[in-house]
Amino acid sequence: MDDAANLAAVAADDTWTVAGRTFRSRLIVGTGKYKDYATNAAAAEAAGAEIVTVALRRVNLSDPSQPMLVDHVKPERFTFLPNTAGCFTGEEAVRTLRLAREAGGWNLVKLEVLSNTKHLLPDMEETLRALKLLVADGFEVMVYCTDDPVYAQKLEEAGAAAIMPLGAPIGSGRGIQNLLNLGLIVEQAKVPVLVDAGVGTASDAAVAMELGCDAVLMNTAIAEAKDPIRMARAMRHAVIAGREAYLAGRMPKRMYADPSSPLSGLI
Repeated sequence: MDDAANLAAVAADDTWTVAGRTFRSRLIVGTGKYKDYATNAAAAEAAGAEIVTVALRRVNLSDPSQPMLVDHVKPERFTFLPNTAGCFTGEEAVRTLRLAREAGGWNLVKLEVLSNTKHLLPDMEETLRALKLLVADGFEVMVYCTDDPVYAQKLEEAGAAAIMPLGAPIGSGRGIQNLLNLGLIVEQAKVPVLVDAGVGTASDAAVAMELGCDAVLMNTAIAEAKDPIRMARAMRHAVIAGREAYLAGRMPKRMYADPSSPLSGLI
């Protein structure tokens, strides 16, 4: 079997489900920062992704006089996950997603409401308020949030279809900064948990999966790599490896050495 076939075989019987939709790939990729849509499409294929996020305020979906995302990243091949990147109030986010539903029929969406600061952390008060409005309006909402277990619980109780805590600030590439909080979120959640933002390299993705996350979403880590296609492949391997390690159950950590071979009966 070739590399792609081996990866597919590993993931074939290990699926995850969000809002009634079932997926095999646990790697979600974005559609921003690539040099062109063709590179974006090639990276999504190399990643083995089934879902791509679409920043509705930044990606051309409707002007045929300009390069269009759908000419390369085909809606029949990928599940589009519209998101509210660039929104700083609940009203902006809700209005953006309502327009998206009218235009494309999208109901499964990603909500993010950012604080208007250089760190771009989620404004959790506005995020929770917008989530409640969207759920009441019939949307199935995956929610980008801080790595706060208390707020993660509030989002789930308010009807979030998935919780998406950041590993580190958007585009920072610093990896997962708070393993404890992320582990607590995974432990308590009854909906999928996906690390979203902050991944920089393959080891970061593997760590997220080893903690028990259902999937990882990334954009900058692939788009800004020197070789995006190769990095997409690396991330695909990392997500599968991390998931396999989680399912295998790691050995316990010990204070002292434990010899691989028994010390008794030595010659």
